[in-house]
Amino acid sequence: MAKGSQLTQLKSALSQAGLSRQSQPGGSGKKRKRTVAVRDSAAEKEKKVHKLDEINRKLNPFDVKVTKLKHDVGGRNVKGVVGRPALSKQAGLEQRKKLLLPEYERRGRAGGVIDRRFGENDSTLTPEERMLERFTKERQRASRGVEFNLEDDEDLTHYGQSLSALDDFDGTGLALEDPEDKGQIDSETVKQVHFGGFKDEDAEDEDEDGQPPRKKTKAEVMAEVMAKSKEYKYQRQLAKEQDDEVRGEMDREFNSFRDLLFGQKIDPSSSGSNAVPLGKRNTNGSASTLPSDPSNVDDENPSGSAPADDELDYDQTVRQLAFDKRAKPTDRTKTEEELAAEEAAKLEKAERARLRRMRGETDDLDDESDGRSRAKRRRADADDLDDDFDLDDGFGLGKGLGDADVDVDAELSSKESASDASASSDEGSESGDDDYESSDGLGASADEALVDGDVEELIALSSSKSRRKSTGSTGELPYTFPCPSTHSEFLDITDGIKPSDLPIVVQRIRTIYHPSLGEANKEKLMALCTVLIDHVLYASATRSSPVYDSLAPHIFSLSQTYPIHSAQYFISRLVLMHKNLARGLTRGATLPDSKTFPGTSELALLRLIGSIWSTSDQSHPVVTPAILLIGQYLSQARVRSLADLASGLFLCTLTLQYQSLSKRLVPEAINFLLNSLAHLAPHALTAEALPGSFSSPDFNALPKLDLDPKLTSGDGPDAEQHKVDLLAMTYGLLGKFATLYNSLDGFIELFQPCVDICGKIKVADLSKGLQKFHTDCADSITRMITFALKARKPLALQAHKPIPIASYVPKFDAGYSFQKRHDPDSQRNAGSKLKALYRKEHKGAMRELRKDNKFLAGEQARRQAEKDTAYKSRMAKVHGELQLERAEEKAMQREKAKNSRRAGKK
Repeated sequence: MAKGSQLTQLKSALSQAGLSRQSQPGGSGKKRKRTVAVRDSAAEKEKKVHKLDEINRKLNPFDVKVTKLKHDVGGRNVKGVVGRPALSKQAGLEQRKKLLLPEYERRGRAGGVIDRRFGENDSTLTPEERMLERFTKERQRASRGVEFNLEDDEDLTHYGQSLSALDDFDGTGLALEDPEDKGQIDSETVKQVHFGGFKDEDAEDEDEDGQPPRKKTKAEVMAEVMAKSKEYKYQRQLAKEQDDEVRGEMDREFNSFRDLLFGQKIDPSSSGSNAVPLGKRNTNGSASTLPSDPSNVDDENPSGSAPADDELDYDQTVRQLAFDKRAKPTDRTKTEEELAAEEAAKLEKAERARLRRMRGETDDLDDESDGRSRAKRRRADADDLDDDFDLDDGFGLGKGLGDADVDVDAELSSKESASDASASSDEGSESGDDDYESSDGLGASADEALVDGDVEELIALSSSKSRRKSTGSTGELPYTFPCPSTHSEFLDITDGIKPSDLPIVVQRIRTIYHPSLGEANKEKLMALCTVLIDHVLYASATRSSPVYDSLAPHIFSLSQTYPIHSAQYFISRLVLMHKNLARGLTRGATLPDSKTFPGTSELALLRLIGSIWSTSDQSHPVVTPAILLIGQYLSQARVRSLADLASGLFLCTLTLQYQSLSKRLVPEAINFLLNSLAHLAPHALTAEALPGSFSSPDFNALPKLDLDPKLTSGDGPDAEQHKVDLLAMTYGLLGKFATLYNSLDGFIELFQPCVDICGKIKVADLSKGLQKFHTDCADSITRMITFALKARKPLALQAHKPIPIASYVPKFDAGYSFQKRHDPDSQRNAGSKLKALYRKEHKGAMRELRKDNKFLAGEQARRQAEKDTAYKSRMAKVHGELQLERAEEKAMQREKAKNSRRAGKK
């Protein structure tokens, strides 16, 4: 390329490429232009553009940017090595002018639709006023075409309303054929409104002769419109007549509907004046009818004659239904406090009635304390045996508190009557709820709460002597008892009461001393819970009466209500049992008078704990110490008699009950059962030949229990029967424990000694029943051990991957790459690629945003420069005009001065 300026270089390049005018062939100008236009084809134009691009690229070598490769591989096509920054920049500018600049110019613009509704831009109008004004405008707009009505004296096509004012389109011919059509418009509507659906247009445009249809005249069109309007009017009238017929038929069948609803038939032969509407009765029960007024003449009945029977019946019933009283709830759900107060009031009144019956008093007068009249009881005659006296247990509060003939509102003695009247008056003034009454047989209202003075008075009247006397003579329990705080008080209260009636006594005490009836009742019930526990232990120790099953539900309920107090008392009893065991072991475990195994009261306490508290918890403040104490009994106590064996077997039964859900292993129970089997069953084993590794310290120290009468709990056949029963219990417990611990890993080692001992027992010396127990226990445990052996897998060393021999062959990676981010791990490599791609896209987006901001800033600067230039030019023009005017003004002033001087000189 020639040296010199760029213009010189451009001329030289164009000349060499044959694109300059001098390089073209000579001739006249017009002729040369015509030949060039003919000769230039598309291919030559493309070559010319290519040559111009090549010349432009050579003139500015900085427009091409070449990236040097670090590893140049032959034959590899790498993108992005050669770039053209100027061309890319220009393309980016053109793209931004095409897309970004229009968006920038449209910024901040709203839609082109202007809301011209009435009152939309008026902030002084409320939404209701706006809607009212809009509705008024619409009605005014709809009423403008009234004078163009096609019908003379009839309504408009749409009943004089605008289509926008109609609720639906059922009466306008736009209804669907079937509501199940899922939005499909019927064919009639399409034909009338939608121009026939634009179907068969070619066929409609021609008549039968193939000629175009004749255009209808205005008279024909108007006649057709009027005919259709009259047809629609006739259809509406016909539909209205059909509706009137349906309503008339329903009115005629109203009596049958009413008979079905209310179950009362009306004599059809009765006249309208004597017909009695259903339920229209006076307060005295007589029928009432509407008075006949001859002046009351209906427009539809101008003659004044009485209406038909059905119409009169219907009108009367409609008026009656309009004045019917609405239903109101008669009873509501009572709260726990209200129920407790009601039950306590029942007990109090029943106790008063019992005391009156004991004194021989009769209930002749009506009770005036509650304001309700009651039926008088029949006086007892000389030979009256009280056959109608019924005191059934109708309230769940025990025998003697019935719901039929307990009249407890007669007068007591003078003192009791005065106190009752004052108490009832006070209670009535405090309650204020006179409308609410109880629905029970006694008729006690909710406001009749117990008064502390009355309860104490009743309890004082029902002393222990009178209680024993009344219970022994009539067999009727008192209804009120004091709440005992100690066990001795409870014994005094229940003195003379049958053990079967103790649950009734406890229930009545809990009812009288409900926590909601007094502030101190909570502490009294807590004390009652401990008293009941002591009584269960007392009854179990003395073996006086079986009260466990009857009192356990009450102890459970009280323990659930007051768990902390009950748990503390149970723990104190367990601590005392542990001290007694430690004292007996210290004194001598084998001494006959040492107390090691628990007695009946201790066993009852442990059984009560399992019934009340949750035994499946991992750690429980009551059950966990009890289980530890049972294990200490079974492992450290020494067997000295059949009573000790019976106590230990009962402890094993409790252990089975405790662990029925959690299935925790208690090896002391299994050890004791094996020792019991060795003590009770006939066999020829010695201490050295005992199978297994369980401890049996009493096997050599004591003789066989079946040979030593001193160690039995009795003599004769009873002792032998006790041993048979204990052996049968041992077999049963072993089978149950085996089923419970079947899933343990050490099941085989735990129960294999049992199978070995069963194999050494002399089965022929056992009875048939014991032989069956022995066979079932041995077979079931043997079967379980066999299955456990099959399921058990021997221990093996941990399997390791074998270490290969070291190889010196060079490692070849088929997926090796020159990229520095190459990773042999495919997942990690994919993750790193995603991260790199994210960074790349993020950088590109930031770069494009910077370019967009730069473009917008340049555009704003350009527009501001244009504004400034226009402003400057306008100001310069104004300034020039002002200067011109000023020059003309000065010239005029000079001319005036000159003229004035000339005039002065003359």
